[in-house]
Amino acid sequence: MSVLFTDECEEDLGFPLEETAESTVNAALLTEGFSIPAEVSVTLTTAEEVHELNRQYRDVDSTTDVLSFPLLELTPGEDFGRHDFSEDMDPDTGKVPLGDIVLNISRVKSQAEEYGHSVKREYSFLICHSMLHLLGYDHMEEGEREVMEEEQRKIMEALGISRED
Repeated sequence: MSVLFTDECEEDLGFPLEETAESTVNAALLTEGFSIPAEVSVTLTTAEEVHELNRQYRDVDSTTDVLSFPLLELTPGEDFGRHDFSEDMDPDTGKVPLGDIVLNISRVKSQAEEYGHSVKREYSFLICHSMLHLLGYDHMEEGEREVMEEEQRKIMEALGISRED
């Protein structure tokens, strides 16, 4: 697994950002049974940049906490070992590019305060949430939301990060 990490804000949040992103991406892949070598891009940026990306790619004229840009159409909970990724694999790296995660760092901090937990917990949670989108999950309907929340809980538990952290 590779995480292509870009920090456009260079803020000190009090924990290793790249290492935490990598461990969260890895926990999501392991929990979801994705054992094929994969690549994910994680970018930390400003509220203004997330607003612009949201407007440009989703036609939503507001900012948000995290954006997910999946490169593949995957089915939530599928047996990835049975999926043929040969056409999706990057011939230069031998890895399957899953997509891009773009985090709004100011929202990470404000939501951590709002929800009463650590910035690290919010950061990991948003990467976890976004990873599930890259793996085909959604939360537009109540049933989908419940399934996605359960998967998020499993991943955060695998990381040893609780809501109280």
